[in-house]
Amino acid sequence: MSDRTIFILGASRGLGLGLVREFLGRGWRVVASERGRSGDLHALACDTLRIVTCDVTDPASYADLGFGAGELDVLFVNAGITGARHQSSEQATAEEVAEVMMTNAFGPVRAAKTLLPAVKDGGTLGFMTSLMGSISDSSGGYELYRSSKAALNMLAKGVAEQDAGPRGIATLALHPGWVQTDMGGPQAPLSIEESAKGLADILEGARGAGFRYADYTGKDLSF
Repeated sequence: MSDRTIFILGASRGLGLGLVREFLGRGWRVVASERGRSGDLHALACDTLRIVTCDVTDPASYADLGFGAGELDVLFVNAGITGARHQSSEQATAEEVAEVMMTNAFGPVRAAKTLLPAVKDGGTLGFMTSLMGSISDSSGGYELYRSSKAALNMLAKGVAEQDAGPRGIATLALHPGWVQTDMGGPQAPLSIEESAKGLADILEGARGAGFRYADYTGKDLSF
């Protein structure tokens, strides 16, 4: 059994739940969060799984989860919504913009900064992002979602430079591929298990300070 610990923030379903299964299977100790009770997550109950309740948009919910300094080898922030169905910058209300930006970008980065003292020097910080956050790759459309993930990438790089890097912590913005989740849909080519394995390989193997924007295969992506 590994003596390494990962906290997956956002693990009640989909890829977050898939990552819990993957890391438990690798012998890691896993701390997994849910916003409300997840039967699927609790079904994995074992001595190496700790389940906590928090919400990436509610700082009070994760301010004191009882982590000691340097307790975590990996902190992975998995949060994301598509946003308003119309996805249009012309139709978007202030409330719709605030919701997608807070859930997909500012909330995850604020949570990461709050929890970073729990990550050991030389550890790993990861964010679930998307290729749709790449400006150079963009084909337009999905304006709310794309802009929120581009913002996350920018903010994550700032965390790497100012907060994580000086402590030797690797910072990763990871694209999971097009996956068969509620968001990706049944027509997606990748299973949750395939994507989770690739993401876990990258998180497990990360070494040294710096920032990477990469997909689940380890391929570096361009901003």
